[in-house]
Amino acid sequence: MMPSHESDPCIKAPDAYKHHFRFHLPFAHLFSVFGDDWFSLKAEAFARFFGTPVFLVTQTVIVVVWIAINAMGTTKFDVYPFILLNLAFSLQAAYAAPLILLAQTRQADRDRVHAEADAMHREALAHASEQRELFASAQNDQLIELMQQNTQLTEITKQLSERIEQLTVEIHLKFMAKPIDPGTPLA
Repeated sequence: MMPSHESDPCIKAPDAYKHHFRFHLPFAHLFSVFGDDWFSLKAEAFARFFGTPVFLVTQTVIVVVWIAINAMGTTKFDVYPFILLNLAFSLQAAYAAPLILLAQTRQADRDRVHAEADAMHREALAHASEQRELFASAQNDQLIELMQQNTQLTEITKQLSERIEQLTVEIHLKFMAKPIDPGTPLA
């Protein structure tokens, strides 16, 4: 018995399921905890930028230039102990920490959705594997039945062949026991 393909969603809509994120589609309606508006996306991008080498090198260059200019006395903008620089770092830290937490929360949401989609994918694979095993088992049972029928037919053919041979021998002996008259037609 062939398995029903009507219950398999991959066969119902093959075009929709060719995409490699097809198991993520059921979660497409979910939005991040903080939304997907302009501010959230920009805040996350900015938080991700905090960890890049470009940001770290740029910040280091700015701090070194700031300290060099103010330490040499070319300007009296922020003299030692660089209180304005400390204020800038405090302000940066005050905004960086929540932005980084925002980015981590959004990434955790994405990871959770991907994990659920992967679990659904594994379940779909397990179900497909189970269906293939059932189909193979049914085919195996059918093959065994066909082999038994073939064996029975072979035995019947052998019996009929033996019977035909026996009848042929009997007919041959009957004809050989009687003298054949050359003028008698064979019937």
